[in-house]
Amino acid sequence: MMNAALQVISSIPSPDISYFDIGPLRVYIYALCIIVGIIVAAFLTNARLTKRGAEPWIVIDIILLAIPLAIIGARIFHVLTHPAFYFGPGADFFAVFRIWEGGIAIYGALIGGAVGAWLGCRWSGIRFWTFADALAPGMLIAQALGRFGNWFNQELFGLPTTLPWGLEIDRDNPAWPPGLPSGTLFHPTFLYEVIWNLLGAAVLLWAGQKFIRLQWGRLFALYLIWYSAGRVVWESIRIDPTEIFLGLRVNVWWSIFSIVLGLVIFVVQKKRHPGLEPSPYRPGRGWEGAPAGVHSQNSESDFVDVSEPPAGALKAPATSKAAITK
Repeated sequence: MMNAALQVISSIPSPDISYFDIGPLRVYIYALCIIVGIIVAAFLTNARLTKRGAEPWIVIDIILLAIPLAIIGARIFHVLTHPAFYFGPGADFFAVFRIWEGGIAIYGALIGGAVGAWLGCRWSGIRFWTFADALAPGMLIAQALGRFGNWFNQELFGLPTTLPWGLEIDRDNPAWPPGLPSGTLFHPTFLYEVIWNLLGAAVLLWAGQKFIRLQWGRLFALYLIWYSAGRVVWESIRIDPTEIFLGLRVNVWWSIFSIVLGLVIFVVQKKRHPGLEPSPYRPGRGWEGAPAGVHSQNSESDFVDVSEPPAGALKAPATSKAAITK
């Protein structure tokens, strides 16, 4: 039965188009994939933040800064890790600014987006780690949707393969490896990452419900570990040109670094904050319209953060003996 199923899957065709025109406007499908991913992540993050007790759609206040800085960071990271494309002999320097032609990097987006999210959280009063935890599953879904853009662009595919699910690439594609015959199939690394990311989103959603103490950035730490562990594998079989350091592609090193960073965040935050977040808002900030009974955790119990002195636990001033006997 398995052999019969594999015979049905001869290969995965690549789309014939990567853009379409609406009058004078050219719309790139890659950009649409990213936009759809952002929208889905925003809706999911809003639902998760609201459930924790935040004001509905306060996520907009945060992503207004996070998304532009994420795009800028993604582009800068790509350019720095592919210098020959933009600064080598015969290269067009102004291609650095033509982001619509492709070329963004998720790790640069994480760095720029983190800066923007931190600023947005300061502005809106939301705890940064609360936002990061709420965002984590949506990030994986957004990244999965964005990878379909690579499919439409016929880019970032893997090594040649004879597996039934090999990806078809046009022979005249500039990324076609020299010396390979027509009809060669390649590993669909975009599809591997789509499956991995969607599975990871399901795991994070389940873990966030099952283990309510995965707060203070620990769920986001799991996101870093999950995504980067998969990225080490997909990146190792991709054949697009990039910088190599000590025998490994630069994004493999960044993936390893992100795994270590995720582990550090998880351990440090668990030690610093063994209890639950008392509120999705920073101290002194809040939402005046919050309905009664809404807590920062997804349960009916009223938890407090045991890593901080609870209200009322301060030592009361000593009462004089005369006052006691009066």
